Amino acid sequence: MIKSMTGYGKALVALPNKSITIEIKALNSKYFDFVSRIPSLYKEKEPQIRTLLNGSLERGKIELVMFTENKTVDTSVKVNQAAAEAYLKQVYDLKKQLNLPDDPNLLSTLLKMPDVLSSPKEDLDDEEWIEVEKGLKLAALNLDDYRLEEGKALLKDFILRISLIKEYSEAIVPFEEPRIELLRTRFKKSLDSLVEETSFDSNRFEQELIYYIEKLDITEEKVRLARHLDYFVETINDDGANGKKLNFIAQEIGREVNTIGSKANSADIQKLVVMMKDELEKIKEQLSNIL
Repeated sequence: MIKSMTGYGKALVALPNKSITIEIKALNSKYFDFVSRIPSLYKEKEPQIRTLLNGSLERGKIELVMFTENKTVDTSVKVNQAAAEAYLKQVYDLKKQLNLPDDPNLLSTLLKMPDVLSSPKEDLDDEEWIEVEKGLKLAALNLDDYRLEEGKALLKDFILRISLIKEYSEAIVPFEEPRIELLRTRFKKSLDSLVEETSFDSNRFEQELIYYIEKLDITEEKVRLARHLDYFVETINDDGANGKKLNFIAQEIGREVNTIGSKANSADIQKLVVMMKDELEKIKEQLSNIL
């Protein structure tokens, strides 16, 4: 079953002292392209996170975002008095030089300055990481379910497009025989206008005509096209990621359609070729979103 490459997954990890929200978004990409915005506490685990998500999500532009919300009030924050005094001295010197009025919000501004407030470095313990890892796996699983649902909609569209190409290919049949007769008549008429009937070998003419018409025959192309279309449908229903394989099959379908068009020598067949190409282009557009 095909999967869309785009998707979204979310999981919530509830710990005794905090809750962690994990969100994973996936977009189109030929490769596994990973970016993350996670708290510094989990930065040391980023290589493991990347490996975990690469194994389950395989391909795509993957964006991981993690938010933490503390359930308890953190009283470990300390004021760096030396840094605060240094900032305050510079503020007063600047106020005096520019003759500025007193600022009632000076203290709140001061506390926002870098290094004025500090808290001890938090270490990631094994139990917390185990729970976070479970959350990452759940978010990836939810994203995969999203991809499957999107894939079902794409599957219906692919089946429709392939069936239309088959119909247009089969619609060529009534025009094939008249096309050959038209070519035969056209060649004979052109030749008659150049030479007298007795001045060329009619048997040789027939042989050359048959050779030329055989080069314009599209039977083989139609047979190969039908096989490629069937193979495309078979591959859609295979397990695992098959987006790249479907792209290769679509290229083969396009090659046969183009050859039919180049050999057509018929306005009616050319119209059907254009319609097949139109459906194939719609398939190719959607294939860029297949895992």
